[in-house]
Amino acid sequence: MNKRRISIEDIARRAGVSHSTVSRALRDNALISPKVREEIKRLAQEMSYVPNAIAQSLQNKRTNTIGVVVTSISDPFFAEVVEGIEKIAKPAGLSVLLSASHRDFEQEMAAIDTFHRRRVDGILIADSRISKQHTKQLTQIAVPTVLINSQTENQSEIFHSVAIDDRLGAKLATEHLISLGHTAIGYLGVSDRSRSNQQRLEGYQMALAEAGIPPNTDWVSISDEYDTRTSDVSTGQNMLSKLLTAEVTGIFCYNDMVAIGALLACQELGILVPRNLSLVGFDGIALGCYVTPALTTVSQPMLEIGGIAMQMLLDLLEEKTVENRVLCPFLVQRGSSTPLLTPMLPVIT
Repeated sequence: MNKRRISIEDIARRAGVSHSTVSRALRDNALISPKVREEIKRLAQEMSYVPNAIAQSLQNKRTNTIGVVVTSISDPFFAEVVEGIEKIAKPAGLSVLLSASHRDFEQEMAAIDTFHRRRVDGILIADSRISKQHTKQLTQIAVPTVLINSQTENQSEIFHSVAIDDRLGAKLATEHLISLGHTAIGYLGVSDRSRSNQQRLEGYQMALAEAGIPPNTDWVSISDEYDTRTSDVSTGQNMLSKLLTAEVTGIFCYNDMVAIGALLACQELGILVPRNLSLVGFDGIALGCYVTPALTTVSQPMLEIGGIAMQMLLDLLEEKTVENRVLCPFLVQRGSSTPLLTPMLPVIT
């Protein structure tokens, strides 16, 4: 049989004071003398009193919880973003509720609806598919909301956002390969119509154009199955063959997981990375350090992205002015990319 929960009334009876006096003392109300406050807090601790969170939220009109929607709980990228969110949320006394959308708009809206039912104080949404076209759905979001790397070009103005400069990141990756002497460079993308995929492809194309390298459609490998997106590792493994047929010497991959898939495929085919093929990823997840060879990547400041988004949400809750942020990625060179090897000329005697 469970032990009965200690209530404010129990403390009041033990202390010989009114219910309201105990309630005020536990909230450090200045109407109660410091001596009485300390005595009541001592009794509450001695009696193992636990505050009723529901009652407190009704009184304060806050639940001290925030909802976070990510596309996949298993994705290492979002694990670090959520860590950044929690580093800001916890000192502020906020608990984080997590849900996954699996890159599906309906599941994203279902997660938001669940958070509303739980009366969260605010919501953070990563890789959101919500756009201006979803007018009816937008009216359902009645709490402060911040988007992280929104995947729609026509984002609604009612939301604030934190995003990475995808075009810049793709240019950095492609320019890195060009600087190593590669001129046949492929792009290995993912099978969805996301904003990130489109902008990274554009950044890759811009870098080639600025270097005077003519575009080649055979150098771009993106699945046609836009309605379904398999795991990114599988995408890298399955879509590499087209680029190998096109005889590219370097590949910029949509993200690190795609690059790791391509690396696995190379190992199965006996292709040496980076001797025969240089690979560059995007994100900077920790796993990229532990594969062989370690992955050259364009790194996103994942902890910073989560932390900034959470701080923006805190500012919105306090009705402060908030400005959208676009962060710059940076190149991290490791072992998967190397200067293009030129064939040795025969020695003439």
